[in-house]
Amino acid sequence: MSPAIQALLLLQDRDRRLRGMAEDLEKIPKDEARAKDRLAGDTAAVKKCRDDLMANEVEIKKVELDVGTRRTTIARLKTQQFETRKNDEYQALGHEVTRYEKDIDSLETKELELMERADALRGELATAEAALAKTKQRVDEDLNQLAERRKRVEAELVEVRAERERLAAAAPEAQLPLYERLLKTKNGIAVVPSIAGKCGGCHIKLVASTMVKVNQGLDGVQCESCGRLLYTEE
Repeated sequence: MSPAIQALLLLQDRDRRLRGMAEDLEKIPKDEARAKDRLAGDTAAVKKCRDDLMANEVEIKKVELDVGTRRTTIARLKTQQFETRKNDEYQALGHEVTRYEKDIDSLETKELELMERADALRGELATAEAALAKTKQRVDEDLNQLAERRKRVEAELVEVRAERERLAAAAPEAQLPLYERLLKTKNGIAVVPSIAGKCGGCHIKLVASTMVKVNQGLDGVQCESCGRLLYTEE
């Protein structure tokens, strides 16, 4: 293997590492967003439980108010009964009292049902809050790990960039522009070995004249199909 190919392979290794680290850094915000999405779901569940419990409490207060209003009305009707001297008016007032007492019975039954629902909703809220706390702990751990990973990758990125600059300076100047173009257009792989007479990049069979040049260890030999630089593994 020629020194030029060796230099380009070292450079390619650093370029591929830089590419992988850039992709990793690009992925981290998406991972953070997914972690926060998990927390958002449990947060919404807790909010719904709280809203349901509050709405139930409002219903209880409304029923209590309705019961109080009817008790006041019954007391007023009974006072009117006590004051009236007409039998038909007395009986009519009595019917009204009975009607309001039945309303109170229905309302008190509804209040008991709402109180039972309140107990169930408190249980659901406690379960949802526990799930939220557990998820928050996991999400916080994930976010901390992602922050550490970002810090580690960014530090490594600085080191590899410095290595890359040094290796680029030592690479064959004549082939460097071609290498840079291939790196951008060939998915980060510009230099590949010939394997069983085929290009190690596009896997298409090489013509005989190209194979002769590759086997001779000549620099700058390219695949006729994909244009990648070729070498023979020793």
